[in-house]
Amino acid sequence: GLGANWGTQTSHPLPPDTVVSMLRENRFQKVKLFDADYDSLRALGKSGIEVMVGIPNDMLLSIATSLKAAEKWVSKNVSTHINTNHVNIRYVAVGNEPFLKTYNGSFLRTTFPALQNIQSALIKAGLGNQVKVTVPLNADVYESSTGFPSGGDFRADIHDFLLAIVKFLSDNGAPFTVNIYPFISLYIDPDFPVEYAFFDGNASPINDGGTNYYNMFDANHDTLVWALQKNGFGNLPIIVGEIGWPTDGDRNANLAYAQRFNQGFLSHISGGKGTPMRPGPIDAYMFSLIDEDAKSIDPGNFERHWGIFFYDGSPKYPVNLGTTNSGALIPARNVKYQEKKWCVMRPNAKLEDPQVPLSVSYACSLADCTRLGYGTSCGNLDARENISYAFNSYYQRNNQLDQACKFPNLSMVTKTDPTVGSCTFEIMIEPYYGGAARRLGCIQRTLGLAAASFLFLSTIL
Repeated sequence: GLGANWGTQTSHPLPPDTVVSMLRENRFQKVKLFDADYDSLRALGKSGIEVMVGIPNDMLLSIATSLKAAEKWVSKNVSTHINTNHVNIRYVAVGNEPFLKTYNGSFLRTTFPALQNIQSALIKAGLGNQVKVTVPLNADVYESSTGFPSGGDFRADIHDFLLAIVKFLSDNGAPFTVNIYPFISLYIDPDFPVEYAFFDGNASPINDGGTNYYNMFDANHDTLVWALQKNGFGNLPIIVGEIGWPTDGDRNANLAYAQRFNQGFLSHISGGKGTPMRPGPIDAYMFSLIDEDAKSIDPGNFERHWGIFFYDGSPKYPVNLGTTNSGALIPARNVKYQEKKWCVMRPNAKLEDPQVPLSVSYACSLADCTRLGYGTSCGNLDARENISYAFNSYYQRNNQLDQACKFPNLSMVTKTDPTVGSCTFEIMIEPYYGGAARRLGCIQRTLGLAAASFLFLSTIL
């Protein structure tokens, strides 16, 4: 069955009921959540959709050090939803890529105890057979000493931590969950062979002892299979927790590549042939369902553009999920938008005005300017259009409040759409003030204008 990752780090989320309807209409059979947002889980009640509910990394310590905290979490976020709201929860994801190298070992000692405590809590709640634990891990937890899949083993610095988790998963009939991203390989290595990221068979194959690998996904996946096999767990089930391609924020993040990758992957797994080392159906969750404009851009500006749907639930490109008769994505229904008005730079405002860099910096730091810059969908704007884009992003993020378009002698509200070519100046949907929005602090508040440094300044002015 095909799954989707549903993230909620967005300033203007679609109502959860709308998202669940969209999941059902596109016949996604599974969904993966990054936390236990009550509204999202409630909306999934009686939908029949299989759910993986997540525990964020910042909660691992409290759950690792207290079985009572784990029992309380399971009671509130699993048992209640299964028994009262009839949510088909099948997995608990304990942490999210907790062993990433960039975390510098912050979660090494808490992940396994948290996993053990959640498992104990599930057993105590009578859910040990119905709900399985797992830890979504980045593919950087394993590597190959030879450069071929058959050289695969777990990373030396975390080998013992991982092996304890793998044995525990095996003992409890739980799967190994891995996130695989060919895009990231291309992003961090300009010499990465582009064709090898895709599934068209155009890349020069890698020959591993007589087995040919024509794409990075198969090779990466089988490096994990070899790592598991080497350590005595060759039969452990594998779930691909995240796989996808972003559409903006980088020169390789575009609609054409995203469509090519996602359609290629879906076609590649649709026949159930699997990979050379692990034939058979592959369980995978597309990353992701909807764009998230409030995600951290520390890894890169592309982070806010992974969705196969835009923020408003409209499809980005044609892709056949293999789930509907039409073979086309079905958009969200009955989406309500804010008024058709935009905040732009005044025609008589001067580019040299010293308030311009301060204002743009402030707007971008509190809104979303990741579509500006080299190789992006709005990369061809001139200086005035860049400034207008920044102002409008801030204005829309703040629900078109009058005071959100009062950059000193620089801005004005217009009812003429300032969209330039493929660079859309977005109007946000009407705010939904459910749990996710409250958590992000998206309720209207008084705005001020202050200086803030921001990296986009050098690329857009």
